[in-house]
Amino acid sequence: MSASTVGGWRFDLTRIAFIKRLLKHRGFQTLLILPNLFAFVLVILTGLIGTPVGNRNFSIIFTWIVWWALLIVLLIPFGARIWCTMCPIPAPGEWIDHIAVITKGKEQRLSVATKGWPKRFKNIWLQNGAFLSVALFSAIILTRPLATGLVLLAFILLAISLSIKYGKRVFCRYVCPVGGFIGLYSMFAPVEVRVKDPEVCRGHGAKECIQGSENGYGCPWMEYPGNMVRNTYCGMCTECLKTCSQDNIAVNLRPIAVDLFVDKGRGLDEAYKAFIMLTCAVVYSVVMLGPWGWIKNWANMASAPEFLAYASMFLAANLLVVPGLYFLAAWVGKLWAERTPSTASAAPVRVVTPKKFWIDVTYALVPMGLAGWIAFSLSFVFVNVSYAIPLISDPFGWGWNLLGTVDYHWTPYFPAVVGYLQVPILLAGLAFSIFTAYQIAQQHFGARARALRSVIPISLFLTAFTSLFVYLYM
Repeated sequence: MSASTVGGWRFDLTRIAFIKRLLKHRGFQTLLILPNLFAFVLVILTGLIGTPVGNRNFSIIFTWIVWWALLIVLLIPFGARIWCTMCPIPAPGEWIDHIAVITKGKEQRLSVATKGWPKRFKNIWLQNGAFLSVALFSAIILTRPLATGLVLLAFILLAISLSIKYGKRVFCRYVCPVGGFIGLYSMFAPVEVRVKDPEVCRGHGAKECIQGSENGYGCPWMEYPGNMVRNTYCGMCTECLKTCSQDNIAVNLRPIAVDLFVDKGRGLDEAYKAFIMLTCAVVYSVVMLGPWGWIKNWANMASAPEFLAYASMFLAANLLVVPGLYFLAAWVGKLWAERTPSTASAAPVRVVTPKKFWIDVTYALVPMGLAGWIAFSLSFVFVNVSYAIPLISDPFGWGWNLLGTVDYHWTPYFPAVVGYLQVPILLAGLAFSIFTAYQIAQQHFGARARALRSVIPISLFLTAFTSLFVYLYM
């Protein structure tokens, strides 16, 4: 299915005059970033100099429970990359580079970033490696305030350095470990930034959305909206909305998951992002929620040999075992489909290699991976979010009582209903993943019977993973 035929209804939110004025205002993004920047600085400070007790430190509770739950349960599924619109990490670097905060400042040429950034890193492999690194040490980072503070400080310093050297959002596009999976899962979201009419872009030479204008900057994410057919690399910064002199940019509501059926832009780096996210959701559930204390000890670096054993299993599962099993399922399905007798009315089979088919159907893991992370997050957010209330008054754990909430005790909310939320979410993820695999298979095999046979082994793989999630949560 080509990009042009991926359809369904659209509703352009910029048809509402107030929303359009808001999104085109130069202060819109800054207004969202400033409170998050304040919280981000507080997270770093509390991490570095606050109490080392995790559940009494702002950095641990507000980063890994409050922010994480908002991101994975609400912002990504319903807002695509809306977090990137308000993320504080690239802001200081951009302000330094632009010599401006709200008004339009100076702007480095697009070629500085595109020619300066190494070609071999113009993909998301760095983001995959960064996420794996954080995930490997997550038992430390997610529980020790100092580790959280140092990691986030490193992120913002690296973002500033890359902004000054290359301009644009090189850190967000190619390095940020969070941006990588936000981009992948944003393909599922029911919102998008797109041009209203691609023909208008083709006939317009100025291309302010790339070059910038007096009203705004050229796309900081180095995307050309006229060709954009997926959410993956659109940071929803709204600069194109501000610069387009043809009034040709829309912010659409749309059916969910339509980007998963776009064959343009699929690649091995994104496929591995899907494998890593799905595998890490399982590993996190096992380590943090499972009954096997020895695994938790290994992940917590109880001893060097044990952590090395854990690291070996973690990397092997992410990079070899899960991708390998999925390749086997895709390969068997492809062979089965190709040996299915054709009919006169059937569309011709698209000849592809097993690797190409494997990469394409890997996008079927997006709904299941997202569902797995939502289910995992629900398992701790209801139980632990009450830790945030006293920390509003005492973020450093120094005995303050700024707002009078410090005596609020830990209170698990609705623990009995969590399982009843997780199972339907996981089953919905399974159903959507199988449907996505079938739609992608039809792009290759045309005929319904061949497409159905090709996804049977994949469906067994998906069902096994869903069963594993349910076993861990129930």
